[in-house]
Amino acid sequence: MRIIFLFLALLVNVNAKLTVAVSYPYIASLTQSIGGDNVRVETLAQGNWDPHFVIPRPSLITKVRDADLLITNGADLEIGWLPPLLNRAANERLNQKSNLLELSKKVTLIDVPSDISRAGGDVHSEGNPHFHLDPRNIPLLADAVTIFLSQKDPSHATQYRQNLTLFKQQWSIHLKRWENQMAALRGEEIIQYHPVFNYFLRTYGLKTIGTIEPLAGIPPSSAHTMKLITLMKEKKPYMIMHDVYHPTKTGEFIADKSGVKLVLLPHDVGATSRADNLVSLFDTLIQAMR
Repeated sequence: MRIIFLFLALLVNVNAKLTVAVSYPYIASLTQSIGGDNVRVETLAQGNWDPHFVIPRPSLITKVRDADLLITNGADLEIGWLPPLLNRAANERLNQKSNLLELSKKVTLIDVPSDISRAGGDVHSEGNPHFHLDPRNIPLLADAVTIFLSQKDPSHATQYRQNLTLFKQQWSIHLKRWENQMAALRGEEIIQYHPVFNYFLRTYGLKTIGTIEPLAGIPPSSAHTMKLITLMKEKKPYMIMHDVYHPTKTGEFIADKSGVKLVLLPHDVGATSRADNLVSLFDTLIQAMR
């Protein structure tokens, strides 16, 4: 009888899914692509939320408390909301560094500030944290997730590697398609509300010449807004790229006065209804810009 119980316990353990909490929807999409049926992914933030600010609701505390593993964006993007959530969840498994994966450590960050004082606004000391919007970074992140899951769940490592191979094959096809679609916009000048799209613009050779925020995280002032309108009338940028989580009132005013179109764009999976996975995130971005 004891042998039967041991066999059943082993069977349950082998068939048990890893519960992986992730900070943002793009990480959930990537983790599900690699983990497949062997993981249960719990997403903490929603795609249309400001990624810098997430309220630690009871449902999120439960997700963190029940998680075996945690995958985060890093580069201080979660610094304002994730540490309190971890403290309230009191999950001992997530106190072990081996059960944590910080994706920012797997890519090269841009916009690293030389001065991290408040004089520069709400700067991120490690660099711009929105690195997932460079589609060339996604295979690097997929590699990291595959290694992480394989280390924590070696019984399914072969399947994770197979999923990675298929994912990267498909992603390379999309990369070529997106490069072709964006080629005509190379060299265009852009206005943003917040520098969330810098990686995307760098990938395809576009340039930000101004932001609606005078500094990152600082609301637009009347003086800055009028200076920006003057600049736009002179430079005639291609468009105003506006994320979905900042208010559009000032952007719409600037668009009206400058004659430059304003386009609401997704920064993450789920930020708009069409951007429901990683591929459609970039499809939606590119279609809106053309």
